Amino acid sequence: MAPILHCVRHAQGEHNKGGDAYLIHDPRLTEAGIAECKALESRFPYQSSIELIVSSPLRRAVQTALCSFQPAINRGVKIVVLPELQETSDVACDTGSEVSKLEEEFGGIVGPQGKVVDLSLLDENWHVKRGRFAPSSNAIIARARDARKWLKARPEKEVAVVSHGGFLHYFTQDWTGIGEEEHASAWENCDFRSYEFTVTDGDSDGDATLVETHASRAARGVADQRIPTKEEQHAYYLRTMEMWERRGFQNPLKLNEVFGT
Repeated sequence: MAPILHCVRHAQGEHNKGGDAYLIHDPRLTEAGIAECKALESRFPYQSSIELIVSSPLRRAVQTALCSFQPAINRGVKIVVLPELQETSDVACDTGSEVSKLEEEFGGIVGPQGKVVDLSLLDENWHVKRGRFAPSSNAIIARARDARKWLKARPEKEVAVVSHGGFLHYFTQDWTGIGEEEHASAWENCDFRSYEFTVTDGDSDGDATLVETHASRAARGVADQRIPTKEEQHAYYLRTMEMWERRGFQNPLKLNEVFGT
C-alpha cells in the first residue's frame, strides 16, 4: 500500500527577506526560520508515525528536515535527499550546491542508526538547471511525476516530504490559494499538508495522483470548501504560470501538459 505523504514547505531562508536576497546562492535558514522549525516540531502530530523523511537537496530544505523532525530522527528515522524535489527556478537562491559541499555540511551528522542524511541519489549534475531540471513547465511536470511515482513505490506507511512553495504546487497538482502578485505560493513557510495516493479518471497509466486527506483539509479550515474540478485547476495553473513568467521564476513551456490536454 502506498504511503501517506506529509508535505512540508521549508522554513524561512535568507532569500525570503526580500530585495535582492534571492541572489544568495543556495541560502541557509535564518534564525527566524530555525524558530519556525521548532514550532513545527511541536505541532506536527506525526513524529511518532513517520518512517522516512525525504527532502529537497537545497540547504534550507535539508536544514528544515533536520530541525523539524528531531523526535523522529532520534528514534532512527533517516533523511533521504531526492533531487526531483528541488525548487523550480534557476535563480541563485533556487540553485543547489555541489554534492561534495553538501556531504561536508550534512554527511557527518550521525543518529541512532548511523548517518542521518543520505545523499546517495544525487549525481554531480543535480544542481545544473538544464534538461530534466530546467526551469520550464514541461520539465518540472515530468520530475514532479517522477517524484510522486518514487514515493508511491516506497514501503513505508507514512513519509514526511520537505520541498518548496513553487514545486509543491506541481507535486500536489493543486493550484488553488495563490492570490496577490506578491504571493508566489499558497504554501507559507513550514506549512504542512497530508496526502494520499489515489487512482482517478485519466490516472490508469500510473501518474500517481495525490488527494489531500480530509483531516488535513479540516486542519487548515477548507474541509467545507468544494474541491475544484480539473478544468478549474487548469485555469488556476495558467494564471499562475503567467504570473511566474512575469516574475522570472520559470519559462512556462507547453502549459497544457500538466493536465494532459
